[in-house]
Amino acid sequence: MLLRLFSREYILKNKNKLIIAISSRALFNLEEGHDIYMKQGVEAYCQYQREHEDDLLEPGVAFSLVKKLLSLNGESSNDITRSADEKVEVILLSKNSADTGLRIFNSIKKHNLPIFRAAFASGESPYRYIEPFSADLFLSAEQNDVREALDMGYAAAAILPEASRSNDSGQLRIAFDGDAVIFSDEAERIYKKGGLAAFDAAEQAAANEPLPGGPFKEFLKSLHQLQAEFTADESPIRTALVTARGAPAHERVIRTLRAWNIRIDEAIFLGGKSKGEFLKAFGADIFFDDQTGHCESAAEHVPSAQVLSGVSNQN
Repeated sequence: MLLRLFSREYILKNKNKLIIAISSRALFNLEEGHDIYMKQGVEAYCQYQREHEDDLLEPGVAFSLVKKLLSLNGESSNDITRSADEKVEVILLSKNSADTGLRIFNSIKKHNLPIFRAAFASGESPYRYIEPFSADLFLSAEQNDVREALDMGYAAAAILPEASRSNDSGQLRIAFDGDAVIFSDEAERIYKKGGLAAFDAAEQAAANEPLPGGPFKEFLKSLHQLQAEFTADESPIRTALVTARGAPAHERVIRTLRAWNIRIDEAIFLGGKSKGEFLKAFGADIFFDDQTGHCESAAEHVPSAQVLSGVSNQN
């Protein structure tokens, strides 16, 4: 286990681009086919996809996010050619077979998406290919696949299928919750057990101690490294921390990010207010949170994905 973790950490530190792994149901609207699979079984699903393999799949919830990520590669981002100096790569990880996956690749081509690598797992979870592809993030519509990936130490989140579309601006905007996402769930456990007063007291007492990292710390660090290639006023990426924390619990967060030397462009300390309107005002292309209620509320305004880890997701 230690060797595996060391190898992955070494790879992430020594690769020169951001790699996103995404499921086919997150990239495209496959709900009609999925409904056939659930009601009629795998053979009916396969037959349906073969009969429609030349029909263009409509964009899914994460489609606009993927387009913006790939646009970071510059003018050639819509070409079906590889670039040696690309900043971002998107990889498809799918439970489809290669046979039924033909429709997906046909749609990728018709939508002019420069996606070249894929793993089709024929019904099994494709999360095991995250490591050999050196992916920084895995996005899927399958909650069990996300849980498996998180348990293995990868940044992963379940896209909410009913989420709103991304904003229309050219800038890629990504928003994160704090506890159990960027940070560990250490402080959230205190809140769950002792309430707000105990939480505030503990955070004040530990204000100068950096919080342990959560499942999205390394992904945020990779984003920061990509942002560092641009000046602050010209960056095509903007990040935000949108947290239910308020004063006095804000100080430990700020000092933690400072200790990590990670840049967050905007920090919104809501003190318990609902996050949706603030995420809409920020213009998030995607928001990551660990709690179901926060994700569902946010999804009324922006695309949202649940990080199924931490104390809030324990049975």
